[in-house]
Parts: sequence; structure tokens; C-alpha cells
Amino acid sequence: MMSTAPLLEVVDIHKRFTGVYALRGVSLSFQRGQIYHLLGENGCGKSTLIKIISGAQPPDQGELVIEGVRHARLAPLEALSAGIETVYQDLSLLPNMSVAENVALTSELAAHAGRLTRTFDRRVLARTAACALEAVGLPGDADFQATLVEQLPLATRQLVAIARAIASEAKFVIMDEPTTSLTQKEVDNLISVLAKLRADGVAVLFVSHKLDECYAIGGEVIVLRDGQKMAQGPIENYTKAQIGELMTGKQLSNERYRQAEVMDGHDIVLDVKALSRSRQFADVTFSLHRGEILGVTGLLDSGRNELARALAGVAPADSGTVTLDGSIVRLKTPSDAKWQRIGYVPEDRLNEGLFLDKSIRDNVITAMISSLRDRFGQVDRRRTRELAERTVKELQIATPDVDKPVQSLSGGNQQRVLIGRWLAIDPRVLILHGPTVGVDVGSKDIIYRIMQRLAEQGIGIILISDDLPELLQNCDRILMMKKGRVSNEYRAGQLTEADLYHALLSEAA
Repeated sequence: MMSTAPLLEVVDIHKRFTGVYALRGVSLSFQRGQIYHLLGENGCGKSTLIKIISGAQPPDQGELVIEGVRHARLAPLEALSAGIETVYQDLSLLPNMSVAENVALTSELAAHAGRLTRTFDRRVLARTAACALEAVGLPGDADFQATLVEQLPLATRQLVAIARAIASEAKFVIMDEPTTSLTQKEVDNLISVLAKLRADGVAVLFVSHKLDECYAIGGEVIVLRDGQKMAQGPIENYTKAQIGELMTGKQLSNERYRQAEVMDGHDIVLDVKALSRSRQFADVTFSLHRGEILGVTGLLDSGRNELARALAGVAPADSGTVTLDGSIVRLKTPSDAKWQRIGYVPEDRLNEGLFLDKSIRDNVITAMISSLRDRFGQVDRRRTRELAERTVKELQIATPDVDKPVQSLSGGNQQRVLIGRWLAIDPRVLILHGPTVGVDVGSKDIIYRIMQRLAEQGIGIILISDDLPELLQNCDRILMMKKGRVSNEYRAGQLTEADLYHALLSEAA
């Protein structure tokens, strides 16, 4: 029989950074075989709590109790040895190692006191990896196991990181935004994986901003705000509105942000004809009106992501035409797109968008640095500061100083810095690829209102997303892509979430 004693207890944990409380007297109890959803705005203390439990940071006060043993602090290896495995938001995979080697990494570290041996036992490695990979819906064959992680798409890497936690036979698994890059089909598979972990007596701390997923998974909800625990209990006892208010301290609306739809009578700012790229998408044709928000969705292999990159010049199309304000344009490089005043906010802001160790100011000015030079070729510091401070104010970026490194900001504020970079070029078209991935409900609300304001100013916006409520709340029209082609078009204001979800499932079928 499973013990009723807590697997892990967090007792009166305090943590300060430069005098500011990140956690203030947080106490939690985690039982075996239970799933806990850790919710809160970015900056509320979630990441700090995760790092303390996983041994990445020590608490200033309080203790951890693991299976009755008290710890004032944990080292990372001690946490691994105690059965605590963390799937971080940045995955923490080694890109130059194979899938199988990454899956076995945690168990190897724990078995050899934190040191990797020169060689793995390949037979044990293959067996372990095959079971863990198949558990998350990935192939367990030798070819896939031998693939370097850097060659995998982001969504597949996410599943490999989760497989690593399963392979280590962890007792307590922390999943930090595990579904940010997954399609609905993969999310459904992950829910099955979580159910199996729960049945095996594993406790899971699931950090997410997607409430629908949390309700589908079930379990208990823990809400943090300003470093303090606001609530804990069965998630079905709380409505979305109640959770949103606990997280933010204010009521948030679920109504459509888009009020007046942009109709066909508006000027066309972007006209795409028969755009194709080998083995990724084909014969894509659509128009974007001035001031319109056009949604594009579909499954992971639908071509939606590749279409966004082609329009941004990152991975250019092989054929077809793109017409901007009546003139055909060539989009062979990101610079081409920039000079045509097409802004692109990529899906992976950490690796493809931001310079994390650089300042907010430097990140904002990157796209237009050439126009900020004085007659001697030097960057005008006064003008760059004015631009950065104006961006911070207009986009409600929470920071005391534009010279702070962008990595010091929460996810929502980082995303607004990236949006601000492209607003600096006065864009005609703005492509937003998953703009609220890993962003809390309060920051989502701010980003959505920014989108609506930009559309009202006449900017044409393309919103690439698999977040169905996001599309329905913000878009005028939604294009559905399937196997590299536009398969259908919908008026967002005439759809329900169930309609769009069923359409997506029918596309998959």
C-alpha cells in the first residue's frame, strides 16, 4: 500500500534577492501519486520555488522534508539522488549528444556521483531509452535514439526532456511549461503519460499558464502571488475567473478583445500568391488587410511554422510571390524582411529572438541600429535611451532601468521587449509566432491589448498560434493549414472554441 505520509514538504520557505522577497513563508505538502498545478504570474516566485526544490538555489530560511528527512538546503545531485527530476523550460538538454544519451543523462549522473563515465553501457542505454521514449509517444528505434538532439524540432526536444525524467524513475517530477511547443495531439499524449506517472505513485509539480490543460489533467492547484501562497486545493473547486483573480489580484475578462472586425473593404497590405517551399508548404495563397489580425493554425506538421519563417525571410520560399502595398518584394533573408518593414517575433524567444545577456536598450534597438548612428558612425546613446524608455513605457515593461539585462525580466516582459524591437521599425506587417508561449494570464492580457492597439493603428498582424482561445479572442479571420496547404478559412467572430477544436481534429483526421 502507498504511504500516506507526504513525499515532500516545503516548510516556511523564504528567499530574497537584493532585499526583495521572491518567496515569503511558503509551506506546501506533496503526496505520492498526485499532480499539482503551480500557477501564478511571471515574477510571483514559481521559478524560485522550483530551483529551491531541485537544489539549484538555497533558501534563506525554512527547510525541505523529503520522505521524513529534513534538509536546510539541497545540492542538485542530492535532489537527483532523492528522486527529484526537473524538466526546465529551456529543457537543459545537451544538443551535441544523441537522444539516447540525453535520456540516460540523469540516471548516469546519479549513479556515478555527478560524473559521467567515458562510455555508456550501450545495451542498457538502448533498453532504457526505448521504454522512456515510447512512454511519451516517440519512436524507440535505434535510428531515432542515435539522432543528435540539435537536429530535432523544439516540440520533439520537449518530449525527449520528459522522457529523461521517466527514465530516471523519479519520485517527484517538476515540469516547467512542458507543453509550450506541443500540438494538441502531443498534449493529449502527455496527459496520458501523467496519468501513468500518477498511477505509479509519482508526484508531479506541473507549471503552466494554460488553464484548460490543467483542468484536463486534474489534481490540485497551488496559486502564488508576490511570493506568497494564495490558495491550494482540488482544481475543480476553482473557476478560471477565480484562479485568474487569485493570480493577479484583479478580475480578467474572457470576452473577445477584437471588437470591430476588419472586412474585405479595407486595403490589402500583404498579398501572398502560390507560395511554396519544398516538402514544407505548397501553393499558399491569402491576403492580409491593413489593420487586420489574421490567425494561422494547424498541427505541428501543417506548415504553419515554416510559412511564418518564409515570410520573415528566415527560411525563404522556393516559388510564389509576396506583394506588399502593391509591389512585389523578395524575402530571401531576414534583412530583406526588415527593410520591407516586416517584423517577426519568433516562437522561441530565448534562442531565436533575444540577446539575453544584453540590456533591454540593446535588444530594442537591434533592428534599427544603423539609423541611430551619428555623423561619425557612433551609436547615439541619447537617442537609444529615449527609444528604449519610450518602448518600456508604451508596452508596460516592468523594469527600473533600460540598461538592465533582458534575462533579468519575466517571460511576459521579455516578450514585450521583443515586440518593441520590431515596433521600432514602424512595421507595415507584424508576424507574431506564439506571442504568449510561457506567459502568464496578466501578461497575456497586456500583449493582447497591445495587439489590438497596433491593429487599430493600421498594422497588418499575422498571429501564428495553436492556442485556440487566443485566436478566437483576437483575430478577424483564421486560416487552417493541413499538410502544407491552406485547407479552410473561418470568421473568428462566428466560431466557438468547440467549433475550432473540432475543425482542427477533422483536419488531423
